[in-house]
Amino acid sequence: MLLIQNKILGMIANGEPLDQTARQLCLNLEKLLPGVACSILTVDRAGLIHPLAAPGLPATYSLALDGLMIGPEVGSCGTAAYRRAPVVIEDIERDPRFARFYPMLERPDLRACWSFPVIDAMGQVVAVLAIYAPEHRSPTQPERDLAQGCVELCGTALRRQERIIDRERRATIDALTGLPNRQAFNAALANIACEEPGSWALFVLDLDNLKVVNDTFGHLAGDDLIRAAARRLSQAMAPDVAFRLGGDEFAVIVQSESALADLDSAAASIFRLLDSPAVCDGHSVVPRATIGGAVLSHDQATAVAVNEAADFALYHAKETGRGGFVRYWPGIGTRITLRRDAIRDVAEALAEERIEAFYQPIVRLDTGKIIGLEALCRMRAADGSMIDARHFQDATSDAHVAAEMTRQMVDAVARDMVYWSDLGLSLQHVGVNVSTADFYTGSLAVKLKEAFERTGAPLDRLVLEVTEDVYLGRRDQVVAREIAALRAAGVKVALDDFGTGYASLTHLLHVPVDIIKIDQAFVARLRPGDPSQIIVDGLIDIVRRLGMEVIAEGIETSAQARQLWTMGCKFGQGFAYSRAIDREAIVTLLRNHAEEHDVTGLHPSRHCDVMSGPPRTGLPIRPVEETPQRAVSF
Repeated sequence: MLLIQNKILGMIANGEPLDQTARQLCLNLEKLLPGVACSILTVDRAGLIHPLAAPGLPATYSLALDGLMIGPEVGSCGTAAYRRAPVVIEDIERDPRFARFYPMLERPDLRACWSFPVIDAMGQVVAVLAIYAPEHRSPTQPERDLAQGCVELCGTALRRQERIIDRERRATIDALTGLPNRQAFNAALANIACEEPGSWALFVLDLDNLKVVNDTFGHLAGDDLIRAAARRLSQAMAPDVAFRLGGDEFAVIVQSESALADLDSAAASIFRLLDSPAVCDGHSVVPRATIGGAVLSHDQATAVAVNEAADFALYHAKETGRGGFVRYWPGIGTRITLRRDAIRDVAEALAEERIEAFYQPIVRLDTGKIIGLEALCRMRAADGSMIDARHFQDATSDAHVAAEMTRQMVDAVARDMVYWSDLGLSLQHVGVNVSTADFYTGSLAVKLKEAFERTGAPLDRLVLEVTEDVYLGRRDQVVAREIAALRAAGVKVALDDFGTGYASLTHLLHVPVDIIKIDQAFVARLRPGDPSQIIVDGLIDIVRRLGMEVIAEGIETSAQARQLWTMGCKFGQGFAYSRAIDREAIVTLLRNHAEEHDVTGLHPSRHCDVMSGPPRTGLPIRPVEETPQRAVSF
């Protein structure tokens, strides 16, 4: 061993090339252990193996190992690198860990393989020394000691060449976190074994609050957040390799038996480590993340398929509620494909200006008088037919599509309001629906003001309809600030579909809204003995006392309308009065309505029970109590 040591240290001191030094180390070891073949493989930060020296092995065998991903069942060397411990395979012909590699070895005289990892001062495996023996056996203790001495020499040689190695690795390492980058990730996926279903899985992860931290505290804080998340992710998933793909995107190739046995638990361990404050440029920030996962399977039998499946799962997780883990299931792909198709179709319609505003009347339940309209989005297909919004609702998951759809709808509503006014038709209010994206793609208040100023339409006749999950389901103050600015400009705000999202009566004490719209799911169940009757009755009374107005949605029968009126609800909309119709039909409707003294079923649907007459008399009408809060005039 002393002769080997002197020879190798001399080569290191003289600056001999690393590959020649490693080759000489292998040759000297083979002389001391007759009949063996020795090899040295380096391991990069992405967990990929690269042959450095193997003078006694076929060149084709070494080339076949180049780029191989380490793992718990990847031959002798790949397993030793993954487990960070020596691995002994006494019979390489029959050991399942060697099944992929034995046919390529082409050396039937070599029957065993002993692999010893080379670990640097940071605890990272940087290389593996392998000894192929001619007998089915384990190494003796002197042989282990000799191998360990060569491992130390190999480590010394690698440290001497550290600058050269760093230059070679720099292209595959993320400078901010020190994790392998996307290039390394792509190489790892390209070389990972895909023969055995269930042998590995993939996590893809997005940080949920990086943009907020960047916008609030600056990019230095954002960088600190990324570093903290990278460190905790690596810690949670070790010994599996974590990658930073760029921005707020990370990935982990999961190979450990315990993690594969329970992916939910593995994801929970990530959330557990993330869920504590990190100091980010002097600010305390808790990293938040969403994870998608997929497993190599018969259906996802290639690395590309697993990657795509994990991306589908992450996309679905973000759409259904950030901050959780979703494992891929076959239906996700279909749903996301449909969503992507909807986004494409709506984007084309927006570009070709085929998005149109239709309007559903809002009426007084006691007189049948039209006091306002709700603008509803419709898309004109290429053949001229109209498509209801519910058939392309998935497209609003794309922030740009959603924001552009709202912009075109607002422009159309503003123009139509001026058009009706020029014809001498009066309307007190028109409601427009907005989505989450509208609050996060620039100032909504500014956009609305500009649209209404261009046409001369009065902004104080606009009602902004916001669903509960948009208004009450946000953790930050962006939505609240925008709504406050809009109300200051005279815009009224309606909380739409109340009762189906984050509904809580306590919210009504804190959120600044003018109108509560009771969801049609409650209205549809207004019959004796149903709990909805008690809930709606109590809600109407509470909201009215808070100085807000109530509009009931989805009224389809005269019985529903009469019952709502007796409960104190003054306004409603639904098929009992009219479906959504275009602006010219609204003109006809308003004119006919103005000429009639006894209004019945304004523009009835063929499929509903039309009111035989609005409940004007003979009903116990509750007076509306005055409140000092902001009044809503219809």
